[in-house]
Amino acid sequence: MSPDPLYIRMHTSDNVAIVANDGGLAPGATFADGLSLREHVPQGHKVALVDLPKGSAVLRYNVVIGHALKDIPAGSWVHERLLEMPSARELDNLPMATVRPPVPPPLEGYTFEGYRNPDGSVGSRNILAITTTVQCVAGVVEFAVKRIKDELLPRFPNVDDVVGLEHSYGCGVAIDAPDAIIPIRTLRNITQNPNFGGEVMVVSLGCEKLQPERLLPPGSIAIADERNAADAALDVVCLQSEDHVGFMSMIDSIMATALPHLERLNARRRETVPASELVVGVQCGGSDAFSGVTANPAVGFATDLLVRAGATVMFSETTEVRDGIAQLTSRASTPEVAEAMIREMAWYDAYLQKGRVDRSANTTPGNKQGGLSNIVEKAMGSIVKSGSAPISGVLSPGEKVKQKGLIYAATPASDFICGTLQLAAGINLHVFTTGRGTPYGLAEVPVIKVATRSDLARRWHDLMDVNAGRIADGNASIEEVGWELFHLMLEVASGRKKTWAEHWKLHNALVLFNPAPIT
Repeated sequence: MSPDPLYIRMHTSDNVAIVANDGGLAPGATFADGLSLREHVPQGHKVALVDLPKGSAVLRYNVVIGHALKDIPAGSWVHERLLEMPSARELDNLPMATVRPPVPPPLEGYTFEGYRNPDGSVGSRNILAITTTVQCVAGVVEFAVKRIKDELLPRFPNVDDVVGLEHSYGCGVAIDAPDAIIPIRTLRNITQNPNFGGEVMVVSLGCEKLQPERLLPPGSIAIADERNAADAALDVVCLQSEDHVGFMSMIDSIMATALPHLERLNARRRETVPASELVVGVQCGGSDAFSGVTANPAVGFATDLLVRAGATVMFSETTEVRDGIAQLTSRASTPEVAEAMIREMAWYDAYLQKGRVDRSANTTPGNKQGGLSNIVEKAMGSIVKSGSAPISGVLSPGEKVKQKGLIYAATPASDFICGTLQLAAGINLHVFTTGRGTPYGLAEVPVIKVATRSDLARRWHDLMDVNAGRIADGNASIEEVGWELFHLMLEVASGRKKTWAEHWKLHNALVLFNPAPIT
């Protein structure tokens, strides 16, 4: 027996709702309130709850997501071709730090087992990262990393992995352009991610513009080997060195340099630390109309729990929250934080204008197939990952977090660039929600994947870690899934549980955000 027709309405003022049933609903399907469909409506897509005259506002989340381009009778499928997207909210006269929610009690007594670092940060993994100054050395480093994993890593059971920090920057770029600071500080701060234990090892070509001393100048890093602190312990293998005769000499040199780093990492042990040492990045990709109904609200609930526990949580994706800027500035802890968010939005508006594109370029064919008509609707579902806590700080792209609480880390919406920039900001754990499905992963931190729909969770049963689709099915509440995710984060951070992405060793390449000219 097929389930009764069901729609999900996000707010009592909404005049559209999304179809919840797997496979969508056929013409004539009648809901409990008597509304009948005039045509087939796919799962996750919107149905008009009332007659929508031409030009009238279409509301979801109690937000105008568009205006009807023609008369839309009740029971009709409301899709992007029937909507005119509203203009973006101007960045002046915004509410500034006006929301003052009740302060919830601290969440105490929660801990995880992590690796304490020389700079005071805590890692969830114990990884040797090999930083590269330029893409030219990527192939050599990849070969060396494989050798290290095969021949050296088995001797060091307390080291989780060895990763090469490959990227496409370092040469052929305007290295002195003002915006070049973004990719340079991004790579510098990734090198110091908490999961790398303060061990710094660099492979350089020799002739590149991004020289090791420019990437990691003295005093810019907290190092693990205090014996070499005076000279910043820059352990550099330069491939163009005259000491290297032949390819295998380069590999031998990299392996020999890696050895003392592996020895020091192997001597480290996990220790019990408070949940306040978690630094969690939240992100969504392959979003659908259920993202803002199931997975993202559950992540938002978990975000509030983490903030109550004293942890750091960062949300990002400037183009995916730009249309909710008034919600964000009102939640800022101070007017100064609100102004910082506005500056990031203005910078990105100018960036898009320079490229002669607008925010409508964000939504993908998959987003639309999943029921999201435009970036306004997508933004409303994206923002809820941030929960309800005050926003206590703002990071520009590539900057490192230095405070607790809920942080807005400005990044593009690209999964890979956002993940790279959150790594630079200092995350030790990543939570990624998806509705359409993506095998996204990061080699540097564990990635917990949350499915928005039960159908996706069933089909991708060995890729999704949490099924938030149970919320739409009526089998779990947002709070229940949020608590489940919170406990899972502690288990994963402690190394007691691996994510599916870790199990399959799925990871995407780092992508440095480089708005500076290419030369």
